[in-house]
Amino acid sequence: MTTPKAGLTHIDAAGEAHMVDVGNKAETARSATATGHVKMKSETLALIREGNAKKGDVIGTARLAGIMAAKQTSNLIPLCHPLILTKVTVDIVEDAALPGLRVTATAKLTGRTGVEMEALTAVSIACLTIYDMAKAADRGMEIGGITLLEKSGGKSGDFRHPGA
Repeated sequence: MTTPKAGLTHIDAAGEAHMVDVGNKAETARSATATGHVKMKSETLALIREGNAKKGDVIGTARLAGIMAAKQTSNLIPLCHPLILTKVTVDIVEDAALPGLRVTATAKLTGRTGVEMEALTAVSIACLTIYDMAKAADRGMEIGGITLLEKSGGKSGDFRHPGA
């Protein structure tokens, strides 16, 4: 058996990718919250707010896409474990200062590995869905700020982003 390179749990000493064995880890309550945003023209934000986007309910569709994406993370990200999530929330709020929409997702479970990737995937796909739903009005939208805000549970303990 080879030893992982310092700090990289998915890479062994030979530099080869592998799935981490979590079989001996204790099951604990775990959660993670991530955020991101879609910056857009004020007119595009108004279109979304008023429900006049050509493709329909932008926020509702993006929320659903984020939840669905969290559940599919192991199919999208190589080496992620398939998880049985107990809760996923995706909140999308208007931010006139951007202008645009801020997306925050939280994923929870009781298990042997964390849910950071699920929260980050939910945010990413919700942001991409917002772009897709509103691109007819504004192809210049920018997706950014995708960040893990906090996580709890597991051997490594709690984490809170310094800017959170």
